[in-house]
Amino acid sequence: MIMEIKRDFYLNKLIERENNGLIKVITGVRRCGKSYLLNTIFKNYLLGKGVSPSHIITFAFDSAEDLQKIGENLIDLERENRKADPAKFMAYVQSCMTDGGMYYLLLDEIQMLDCFESVLNGYLRKSNLDVYVTGSNARFLSKDIITEFSGRGDEIRLYPLSFSEFMSVYGGDKYEGLAEYMLYGGIPLVVLRNGKDDKARMLNNLFDEIYIRDIVKRNGLRNKNELDDLLNIISSSVGSLTNPEKLKNTFRSVKNSKITANTIKKYLDCLEDSFLLDCAQRYDIKGKAYIETPRKYYFCDTGLRNARINFRQYEQTHLMENVIYNELKRCGFNVDVGIVPVAEKNEDGGVRRKQLEVDFVCNSGSSRYYIQSAYSIPDAEKMEQEIRPFKKIEDSFKKIIITMDIVPMSYDENGIFIVNIYDFLLNPDCIL
Repeated sequence: MIMEIKRDFYLNKLIERENNGLIKVITGVRRCGKSYLLNTIFKNYLLGKGVSPSHIITFAFDSAEDLQKIGENLIDLERENRKADPAKFMAYVQSCMTDGGMYYLLLDEIQMLDCFESVLNGYLRKSNLDVYVTGSNARFLSKDIITEFSGRGDEIRLYPLSFSEFMSVYGGDKYEGLAEYMLYGGIPLVVLRNGKDDKARMLNNLFDEIYIRDIVKRNGLRNKNELDDLLNIISSSVGSLTNPEKLKNTFRSVKNSKITANTIKKYLDCLEDSFLLDCAQRYDIKGKAYIETPRKYYFCDTGLRNARINFRQYEQTHLMENVIYNELKRCGFNVDVGIVPVAEKNEDGGVRRKQLEVDFVCNSGSSRYYIQSAYSIPDAEKMEQEIRPFKKIEDSFKKIIITMDIVPMSYDENGIFIVNIYDFLLNPDCIL
């Protein structure tokens, strides 16, 4: 019997948006659980509240069986490098709607349907049709929907399992759990595997057979080796400031490659569009302005990052920062890297200018939180180092330190909130 992982956080988001007149768009990296959320968890919710099975129309465009229902063949589509015929699909949906009652249309991997934007736009005009779709690529889905629908698409970003979701099916305590979570991540298929070798093998297979192949094919990339090399470099320096020019220099010195900064930027865009990577811009807190480059890149899942470099670099400080970043994004924050410019006198009486860094500047509506990720704070000197940027910030938004140290949630004499990472990940609302 397969263990079910509850994803109530996302189910509630779907329930809140039910019959709101918009296309509900579930996005996220492949194999993070979009199909299961839509076709099992949400469908069971609809059935549980009395919706007739005949009024729930499901269709997966990457399913050979479903494509046969509309006279399409998955092998032919792949061989001919084309998408499913929209006319055939619309005729199928029309044949399923036999009365005037409310129907729920649950569509998986919608980007594999030709002219899907126009098809969905047409369904918006049907008052008895509530539409939910999934997709795994931002370039072919989210960005197009925003343009085509002019605000009529409602996006729900799905992430791999949060630590709280992971712990709901993990057999050990939270300390062992976080160590495994940071190492192997939260891709549901991997979490449900038994044994370290099996988990590692699954992660490597996902990269080789799903993610890389999909990115290369979808974007028509000619040099897969360059993409592989870029992924390895980003994996080795996750959470470090970088830009295409700096990465180009790394390619030249390490790989003796003549790759251009423009090509590197194209690859980075492809990796972001596939939801594998996410980037955080730098934000000048005093100047209230964004700095275009350099940026920090984080993996959507630490297990995928670790697998990319064969689990050789297990730096808990960087992995902890990546996990915190993903949790903040999952909670709906816009997350930037903060800088605080300061001018200090040196021993010679001159002025030295430098930039202090705040790991995360988190915005949601009118609320803002400044967060430092500190693996350990063993003494007063380390604490002073962590809070120094906070002291230079002149506004009164909440300032937070998240640490791996086992400490109770508390405020220090500077009004800075300190919380251990276990409490934060199991209850993110504790920082609000």
